[in-house]
Amino acid sequence: MSAKHQKENEDKVEKIDSQTDKEKTKTIEPKGAQKNQEEEKDEFSLRDLPGVGSKMADTLKEAGYYTPTSIAMASCSSLEALEGISELTAKRIIEAAKDHLNLGIKTANEFMKTRATRGYVTTNSKALDQMLGGGIEQGVLTEFFGDFGSGKTQIAEECAVTVQLPYEKGGLDGKCVYVDTEGSFRPERIKQMATALGLDVEKVLNNIFVARAYNADFQLAFTNKIKELIDVKHEPVKLVVIDSLTTHFRSEYTGRGTLADRQQTLNKYLHELMLCAEQYGLVIIGTNQVMANPGLMFGDPTMPIGGHILGHASKYRIYLRKGKEGKRVAKLIDAPHLPDAEVAFIVDETGVHDLDEKDKK
Repeated sequence: MSAKHQKENEDKVEKIDSQTDKEKTKTIEPKGAQKNQEEEKDEFSLRDLPGVGSKMADTLKEAGYYTPTSIAMASCSSLEALEGISELTAKRIIEAAKDHLNLGIKTANEFMKTRATRGYVTTNSKALDQMLGGGIEQGVLTEFFGDFGSGKTQIAEECAVTVQLPYEKGGLDGKCVYVDTEGSFRPERIKQMATALGLDVEKVLNNIFVARAYNADFQLAFTNKIKELIDVKHEPVKLVVIDSLTTHFRSEYTGRGTLADRQQTLNKYLHELMLCAEQYGLVIIGTNQVMANPGLMFGDPTMPIGGHILGHASKYRIYLRKGKEGKRVAKLIDAPHLPDAEVAFIVDETGVHDLDEKDKK
């Protein structure tokens, strides 16, 4: 073999070895670790949209539109309501954002592949996780409703801890924003749950952002604050808890005369939450109060507050109630692809867990 051919063969072997080394160093992202649209196309900013200068970009950011993805998911009327943005401009920048992010029609197969990248947060109860198809899903609103003491806040606080677990242990390796509308959040309870899971208590507490909402206006404003945490401060928020969804709307909009305004405001709020969930891949847990249906003569009269608007917004609805001997019962009322089901679990000083875990203790 000539020296020239030998050199060519050595170069080929070196190239193959180099490619093999690169393949070895590749890491497969765990399920649920998908990047946001704006992270994948971070070179494309608001200023790259046609007609958007520095002043308009500042106006959009003040209104909570920090990325092209948020623009693509916005309605024309919401942008047109901002100062200095005409209907024509709103339509143009929305279409440009959609085109760049390729937010068009997909086949069902493509949609299924996208859904397969979504992750779940464990409730720390295998039975409850199994009933929900693997845990509490990313990208949608999950509602837990029930009487007082049924376990709504307990599940929400447990998930505020478990979302910080690595993917292989049922978490999303992320942080939590806890919107507390009733003053029910207790860091002492978080410490108990974190200790039971063998986690660093101080680190767990530092990874939970608590937002105390004293009225409906506070509650509505926190949606933009959550966007700011993610887009501006780059916090890896993966879970948002609203505990509870309807308490302020219920107390501030009283009487039949305000019912239409209440439902319209609630509908807009829920729509913004749903967009946030999908845009950022958030798990959103909303707890909800209940009332008794006076027209029901037989059966359980308990029904959630919020009417059909909240029923349509929640992709998973779980009815919680107290069982015997300290048990809690969770009944899946509605889900897009899962059958109705019912499971029991325990809430004790260590948190939420399965019935058989109590026997082991």
